[in-house]
Amino acid sequence: MTISNRQVIAIDGMGGDNAPESVLKGVSQFKDVDVHFLIFGDAEVLKKYEETLLKGVSYEIRHADAVITADMDVMSSLRTGKSTSMGLAIQAVKSGEAAAVVSAGNTGLYMALSKIILKTIEGIDRPAIGTLIPGKEANTVCLDLGANAECDTKNLVDFAIMGEALARSVFEKEDVSIALLNIGSEEGKGNKLVKQTSEILKKLFDNYVGFVEGDDINKGIVDVIVTDGFTGNVFLKTIEGTAKFIASEIKGALADSFLSKIGALLALPSLSRLKKKLDPRLYNGAILLGLNGVVVKSHGGTDDIGFANAVRFTMNVLKRNIFDRIRDQLEKSKLHYEVKDKE
Repeated sequence: MTISNRQVIAIDGMGGDNAPESVLKGVSQFKDVDVHFLIFGDAEVLKKYEETLLKGVSYEIRHADAVITADMDVMSSLRTGKSTSMGLAIQAVKSGEAAAVVSAGNTGLYMALSKIILKTIEGIDRPAIGTLIPGKEANTVCLDLGANAECDTKNLVDFAIMGEALARSVFEKEDVSIALLNIGSEEGKGNKLVKQTSEILKKLFDNYVGFVEGDDINKGIVDVIVTDGFTGNVFLKTIEGTAKFIASEIKGALADSFLSKIGALLALPSLSRLKKKLDPRLYNGAILLGLNGVVVKSHGGTDDIGFANAVRFTMNVLKRNIFDRIRDQLEKSKLHYEVKDKE
């Protein structure tokens, strides 16, 4: 298959705590796969890994010599950022050379540059961060996870529209359920914002199920959970912190005595399955929804396994065009806003 027929993904080769090694090791897992990588970064540094990591991978190295330093102010960072590996990778999506971009670099700068270079989809005021959260029954798309600390009704409706499109893409099914995160599942619970949003979502989606609570997030009972970025970021970090705490406590308890160590050996297969299910690297990859392009954020501190999963997540998103679905639902949402205003 020729390169022109392959998916092309732009990679920020220098982004992340462990770059470029973790990034290139992640990319190395896609040998003999129908995907071509444009890898941006310091060409001299990146080429050192060609023989050891990139054999069998379809790729091209693009040089970027600009660097963001710690003492730069916001405006200087944004100006310089366009010439960095991150900025050039985003511009590859803008030009149409790449179908998507993946970076493990600074989230704030990544969001800002993506919004400046790619612009938002017409009708979307603010991009949102969405990702998959593991659950008992199934995985759930959750958004916003930190891009917008303060939101109005339209923002939450937009998040629902984008989350529904993402869920249809990654779960590969047409009928996905949507819920709003609230302090209670009862109809009368919550503040004015969630109540108003709920009324619009009832009209917009046949598969809107209403409110869910915080303890429903990991049950996997709905496909999409919508919330504002402040709440979403808090619950995401709470989940991550709780998972680390429980894993640490279990490890300590199993090493507590000779008998507990024997028990741990007997329970090893079950513990291995649990560890795999809770491994955050397997769910790495958050998409910046609402932009004119597929922009995926990998966790900055992840290793090669995590980065590779961010690339897999990107490939799944690219399988189905989520943009047409978002635009169709935006047109429908306008009608319901008009109805609400007249009421």
